[in-house]
Amino acid sequence: MTITRAACIGGGVIGGGWIARLALNGIDVAVYDPHPEAKRKVDEVMKNARRAYKRMAAKGLPKEGKVTYAASIAEAVKDADFIQESVPERLDVKLKTLAEIEAAAPADALIGSSTSGFKATDMAKDMKHPERFLVAHPFNPVYLLPINELVPGEKTGKAFVERAKAAYTSIGMKCVVINKEIDAFVGNRLLEAAWREALWLIKDGICTVEELDDIMRYGFGLRWAQMGMFQTYRIAGGEAGMRHFMAQFGPALAWPWTKLMDVPEFNDELVDLVATQSDEQSGKWSIRELERIRDENLVGIMEALAKAEKGKGWGAGELHNAYVKQLGKAAGKKVSKAAEKAKAGKPKKKGAAKGKRG
Repeated sequence: MTITRAACIGGGVIGGGWIARLALNGIDVAVYDPHPEAKRKVDEVMKNARRAYKRMAAKGLPKEGKVTYAASIAEAVKDADFIQESVPERLDVKLKTLAEIEAAAPADALIGSSTSGFKATDMAKDMKHPERFLVAHPFNPVYLLPINELVPGEKTGKAFVERAKAAYTSIGMKCVVINKEIDAFVGNRLLEAAWREALWLIKDGICTVEELDDIMRYGFGLRWAQMGMFQTYRIAGGEAGMRHFMAQFGPALAWPWTKLMDVPEFNDELVDLVATQSDEQSGKWSIRELERIRDENLVGIMEALAKAEKGKGWGAGELHNAYVKQLGKAAGKKVSKAAEKAKAGKPKKKGAAKGKRG
C-alpha cells in the first residue's frame, strides 16, 4: 500500500516525528492537536527533520507534503487513507480519540496507534471495525529511527497487518510484527529493564548519570547500534559461538548482579537527584540543540553502517541505502514533472514550427 493522504492525531514528540517523516516523503498530512502551541512545536520538529534529511538524502528529496491543521479529529481524518494516533498515554483518552477517528474516517482507512505500552485489544474494545486497527510503535526521533513494532490485536485482520506493513515500509521503516500481545511490547520492555537498573545505580551512589551514559555510549551502545544484543554475544562466545557464551555466562543469571525485581521508591528525592545531575551534564544545551546533535550523530552512524559489506550496508545501514535511493527516485520524479511543466509553458521559438523555413 502507498500512502496518499495521511492524518496525524496528536502533534507532540512522537506525533511531530510522524508528521515530519510523512511530509518529507512527499505525503500531505492533516493534523489535529488541541494544544495552543501545537503548530509551533511541530514546526520546530520539522525544521530539525529537514536539516537531517538534507544531509541524509544525498540523492534528493521529493516535494515536501503539505501539513495542514484541522479544527477537529473528524475534519483531520475525513479523507485520510492512513491515520496515526499519538495522543497522551491514558487509556480513557485513547478510547475517546479512537471512537472519534472511527466515526469520521473512510471505511478502508488504516489506523495505527503510537502507544508505548497499551495492547491493541484493550484499545479496540469499543471499536466497530477493530480489524483495521493495530499498534504501530516507533522510537524517537520517528523521522530518523526506522524501527516500527507492529502489534496486532485479537481482532486485527491478517490482511490489514500486511497492508499496514506495506504502508509503513513505503516511508522507509523497518517493520517487526509482534504476533503475541504483551504490555510495552519488546523495545520498551528492554528499555524499562535498563532504566530501572540505572535508577538503582544512581540512587545507591554507584555512579552519576553522566558516568552511566558514558559507559553506554563509549562501550556496549556502539556494539548494539549495529549488531544488537544476541549477535554481539555470539561473537563474545568465540569460535564456539552462542552455546559457549551461554555456558560461560549463564550461571551469572543466579548471581546478585541486578535489582530488576525491585523498584526504587519513586519520590521527590530520587527525582531531584537525577534531575540535578542531568542539568549538570546537559544543561548547557537547549532541547532543540540536543535534538540537532542527536540527529547529526544518528545520520553519521547510519552513513557509516551504509558503507559496510562493500557498500551493501549492514543492519540499519542497508535499509538506509534503500531509503536514500527511494527518496532520490521520488526527487527525480519531482524534477521531471517540473521540467515538463516548464517545457509545456515555454513559448515556441520563431520559425520552429514544422515545415517553416528559416
